[in-house]
Amino acid sequence: MIDQRPPSFGNNALKRMPAERDLEQLRQITKVARLYHLHGARQADIAQQLNISQAGVSRLLRLAEEAGIVQTVVLAPEGLHPELEENLIRAYGLEHVVISDNPSRETEIPQVLGAAAARLFAKELQGQTLGFTSWSVTLREMARLLPLNNASNITHVVEMLGDLGSPMLQHEATLATLQLANSLGAEAVFLRTPGVTNSAQLRDAALGDAHVNRAMEYLDKVDVAFLGLGPANFHGPLEEHDNFFTSDQLAKVRNAGAAGQLHQRFITAEGAPLDTPLEKVVVGISLTQLRRVKKRVLVAGGPSKHTALLAALRGRWAHTLVTDLAAANFLMAAANLHLTPTGQPTSQDATG
Repeated sequence: MIDQRPPSFGNNALKRMPAERDLEQLRQITKVARLYHLHGARQADIAQQLNISQAGVSRLLRLAEEAGIVQTVVLAPEGLHPELEENLIRAYGLEHVVISDNPSRETEIPQVLGAAAARLFAKELQGQTLGFTSWSVTLREMARLLPLNNASNITHVVEMLGDLGSPMLQHEATLATLQLANSLGAEAVFLRTPGVTNSAQLRDAALGDAHVNRAMEYLDKVDVAFLGLGPANFHGPLEEHDNFFTSDQLAKVRNAGAAGQLHQRFITAEGAPLDTPLEKVVVGISLTQLRRVKKRVLVAGGPSKHTALLAALRGRWAHTLVTDLAAANFLMAAANLHLTPTGQPTSQDATG
């Protein structure tokens, strides 16, 4: 873009010009810049037209940039939010962020985010074992949209939490895991047992099943995980006694400081693991196992998950984040409250 304003003569590039030649030099710099940037002329053609060398044209174009006559402006296309993505990366120590525009209805968030996750899916793959959250509506949508990827090194897709919800939801979870495994040419490793049992004894009994035990062993080998996240409350299609906690149990963990959960493992507002008796009734990946995963991808959004998202990012539970614009703005506003006067994260945000 050509800036039509006169350049500042305080610039070092212009200071080097002899005073009596400033105006003529500026005129030639501007002419070359306009021919090249506005009219699309090639440097060789400009050199011939102005009877100067091509090296001289390159030098004048460089001076045009140094003097501020030519200024580069990067304009993001509508629907892209690179500045906000970069700010979130810096604020929360993330490696990659993708922000989707807010859908017209909140109920469409899983479809929007699932599609975004499907587009970046291949870039996040590493290792041989992929951990999958099959009860997540958003991640099931991602699995549905994935093309075949025969170039992947993934050999196993393992469910990271047992069954939640109604029999229909469990059926949909099974199909999504199989669909994801088929798209990668990998083996599906199912965890077909209640994700939340009524007692520690029932959990121990479930682990006695050979297929369940094999799936649990794979949770020590997960290389890349697509996380499941939710509030410390009922959410989505889950209801009381649906292979899930009771309202009384959830009220107690909230009173104890739970701000969200990852695979039904509760975390505080600062993202620290919260030790509760409910740990002993969950069949799925533990936070200790999750922390060892080399690549953790979090795909979540919507107002009901804002608090849990913030807790997960403060705890450094994700390397990659896919979310909606409203959630991204919420997270950035929260990060700004935790920044020091120098613009650096506070110690609690930096360390999790």
